[in-house]
Amino acid sequence: MSSTRVLVLNSGSSSVKYQLLDMRDSSRLAVGLVERIGEETSRLKHTPLASGGESRERTGPIADHEAALKAVAEELANDGLGLDSPELAAIGHRVVHGGKLFTAPTVIDSAVLAEIERLIPVAPLHNPANLTGIRTAQALRPDLPQVAVFDTAFHTTMPESAARYAIDVKTADEHRIRRYGFHGTSHAYVSRATAKLLGKAPEDVNVIVLHLGNGASASAVRGGKCVDTSMGLTPLEGLVMGTRSGDMDPAVIFHLMRVGKMSTDEIDTLLNKKSGLIGLCGDNDMREIRRRIDEGDEEAQLAFDIYIHRLKKYIGAYYAVLGRVDAVAFTAGVGENAGPVREAAVAGLEELGLAVDGALNAVRGEEPRLISPAHARVAVAVVPTDEELEIATQTYALVGQ
Repeated sequence: MSSTRVLVLNSGSSSVKYQLLDMRDSSRLAVGLVERIGEETSRLKHTPLASGGESRERTGPIADHEAALKAVAEELANDGLGLDSPELAAIGHRVVHGGKLFTAPTVIDSAVLAEIERLIPVAPLHNPANLTGIRTAQALRPDLPQVAVFDTAFHTTMPESAARYAIDVKTADEHRIRRYGFHGTSHAYVSRATAKLLGKAPEDVNVIVLHLGNGASASAVRGGKCVDTSMGLTPLEGLVMGTRSGDMDPAVIFHLMRVGKMSTDEIDTLLNKKSGLIGLCGDNDMREIRRRIDEGDEEAQLAFDIYIHRLKKYIGAYYAVLGRVDAVAFTAGVGENAGPVREAAVAGLEELGLAVDGALNAVRGEEPRLISPAHARVAVAVVPTDEELEIATQTYALVGQ
């Protein structure tokens, strides 16, 4: 029996998201989430898609990631999809930061683990949790290939002119300060899916990808390769996000330290968790912001306008970087569902060949679709992202039998 299944694990600090896929047809056999790991109120929700069964939940304390993955294994086994199945080809792990070294999916060994650990200082919130998930999965199936798929890998094709900050080179190199970018699996998937939507090969298409969720990033993709992206050393740089500030004068930090007497940790919390939309209007849910706008809320309107202003600046900047743009693709929670965001983002850019058809933009759907008029010079598309499928695809391409 050939091994065609891939288990995808996305391990957070207190959660594990998972999907089991059959790579013969990219179908999902099971999906689930373990959340609040380490608390008394831990919860596991498991949905067996292969059998068409109903979702199952278990609540109660799940002490750590090892206990979480053992619980996941039990749920899968109950559906005949256990981790001991000979049909399981590999486990693919989302790893947020791969630095400059990891430019492609990588089979995990002790040297890879050591490098992921070495990168913890530039990804202190994410890489430790990713490592915990990997080590736990290795303990459960030490004989099975484990593959790391890095959020940063897709962006390693950026030229040095885009990746370097204009600071002292020796200092930058010593502390690995450069622009790495994130959401890479999403940008890779969406740029290829956009090319397919246009009926072209990825190497023949230039795409601006706008990944708009609670975290948000833009990328300029030329011929299938990233040449610029909005996030930098960390996911804080770039667009206005749900709780992150995005671009701002770095001297604001010095001002807050000197004048506001704020500590480094307080400023970190401010910029990452209390800024962006939630800092501007108290809400980071675009649906709620739009509801408030419809009721005449000026604070919500200003937050929306600031969000769109930054987004429009990046569209224009990446248009200039690429020189020729074939498509602008919206993806992720806001990008896929918030028609007013898409409409506002390209409004006034008709001279650049960008426009949105109101009727097409109002249509909801789960398939990639064009929302630009037929005569538009640049296609505007909504392309649902699928990071788990991308991780599974890259994993299976590396180790599939």
